[in-house]
Amino acid sequence: MTDVTATLNMTPAAAQTMPRVLGYWGNVWNKLRYDYVTLFFLALIILIVLSAIFAPWLAPFDPNKSSMANRLKPLFYKNYILGTDEQGRDILSRIIYGGRTSLLMGIVPVVFATIIGGLFGVVAGYAGGKVNTLIMRGMDVFFAFPSVLLAIAIAGSLGSGIFNQMIVLIIVLIPPLCRVAETATSQVRTMDFIDAARASGAKTPSILFKHVLVNVMSPVLVYASTLVSASILLASGLSFLGLGVAPPTPDWGLMLSTLRQSIYVQPVVCAIPGVAILITSIAFNLVSDGLRQAMDVKA
Repeated sequence: MTDVTATLNMTPAAAQTMPRVLGYWGNVWNKLRYDYVTLFFLALIILIVLSAIFAPWLAPFDPNKSSMANRLKPLFYKNYILGTDEQGRDILSRIIYGGRTSLLMGIVPVVFATIIGGLFGVVAGYAGGKVNTLIMRGMDVFFAFPSVLLAIAIAGSLGSGIFNQMIVLIIVLIPPLCRVAETATSQVRTMDFIDAARASGAKTPSILFKHVLVNVMSPVLVYASTLVSASILLASGLSFLGLGVAPPTPDWGLMLSTLRQSIYVQPVVCAIPGVAILITSIAFNLVSDGLRQAMDVKA
């Protein structure tokens, strides 16, 4: 009672000196703001995304315009800052436009796989029993194959193209996300607040969306962020093998495939698409790692 009275009688100046009580997301941001490595690579990702969005205004040339007279030119040749490819197309323009395809293949499949795999995992973890066995044994079938071989097999059956490539990546990414959601849900469903919700008469859909999903969302989203770079690498690998984006669409993996035959003529120019894939993948990995640490309530 004395503490309450003291708080009510507190002067405005004393109230300002009291530490602010931050919510969960406030604590997450408070950790991230001092993680300069994560912030640097987050700014780099934002820069890559903006360059892909504004590609028509940033690219100095038409990415599909070829010039046989300017084939395989080195760096800083005339107006070609990053040189030209085997058909005389500007590498810088194709890198900027290729970011659209690579980011699309990295982000969109992860979003859909998170929604689908997360829902399957939550249902399996909460229901348990035969439902859990049915769903998780079905996911184990996909786990029996390495993700790269599974992606190649499915892509070979569906054929090339952006839409088919997205379907391949979604199918490959659903099982690990489902496993994470199922594990987190199995831990949450045994907690006291779930029993209290059941005792109060709350229906199963209400418990799932208002109590379980909220607590499961954090580990699922953190794990999903780590899969963006994996999705980019898988998509680039499929394009490299001719199972992804069809030419002449600018794509980093496809550019690596077409330039590999000229590696002894212009090795630096041929390595540029690979460097773009490497930098983007590292950026997403480090940002997801920083996000995981920031969202860890134990830290």
